[in-house]
Amino acid sequence: MDIDMKELEAFVYVVETGSFSRAAEALYLTQPTISAHVAALERKLNARLLVRTTREIYPSDAGNILYKYAKEILRLRAGAVQAIQTFAHERKGVISVAASTIPGQYYLPRLIQGFRAQYPDITFQVQVLDSAEVAEQVASRKTEIGFTGALISQQKCVYQPLAEDRLVIITPNTPKYQGYLSTGFPVRQITEEPFISREAGSGTRLEMEGFLKEMGVSAKDLRIAVEIRSTESIKQMVSEGLGIAVMSESACRDYCQFGKLLAFDFDTVKLRRKLYLVRHKNSILSPIAQIFYDYTAGLSGGAPDH
Repeated sequence: MDIDMKELEAFVYVVETGSFSRAAEALYLTQPTISAHVAALERKLNARLLVRTTREIYPSDAGNILYKYAKEILRLRAGAVQAIQTFAHERKGVISVAASTIPGQYYLPRLIQGFRAQYPDITFQVQVLDSAEVAEQVASRKTEIGFTGALISQQKCVYQPLAEDRLVIITPNTPKYQGYLSTGFPVRQITEEPFISREAGSGTRLEMEGFLKEMGVSAKDLRIAVEIRSTESIKQMVSEGLGIAVMSESACRDYCQFGKLLAFDFDTVKLRRKLYLVRHKNSILSPIAQIFYDYTAGLSGGAPDH
């Protein structure tokens, strides 16, 4: 049974005004339209809802039952509209975000700080996952906005380049590696050293393998000593002498500044990876999530602040 909201509204106004003509005036409709709405409602419910006499119109017993529910339905509709309007104008609520390690730890904090300076009543729920998991979260609509360090094959996601992040080779800060500061780190040395790597599925791992391939180094030739999810753990392990690694320049900057690591660039290869802003291809973002998405997209093209 399909009961139209306009039919309920017409019925309620007739009951409250006691007149079809006054109900029509209040709703800016014609009297025949009001009569048609009430007649349709009575036909659908198979019940007489209004008692008509020469002097008055009042609800029947069935009409009194419907009137109570109809008033509540109309009240809920008005409340829903008001809540959405308030929500959209007050800029309050929670935005769900999933981010891979590099954008999550070294880009997103500054982004959120800048955004909340304009919208201090908005709260963020952030999950830090690998890039593949971020794409899955967005594709399954479990989170509204994602940040990844690689393009993940996911037909339900739309990717927008957000920033560039340079990759470097990091080594322990020991005399052995200090000797390469003047000559540069030799490419052939990469396959001779124990290698500390991010786990499969991370944006850094995917980009690392692509860059090594560009240098003529196959990922299968690496002497991988440890695979680990934590970027911070990789820095610590390399600083302790467990091996070398490929890492985001922004992620290792703190260890390099304190002399715990050395970072080597490669002039012959553009060791750069892009960071991406991700959303579902077909979903409509909530009003505040759309504001944050537009804010973030407006900053695209620049590297994270150093």
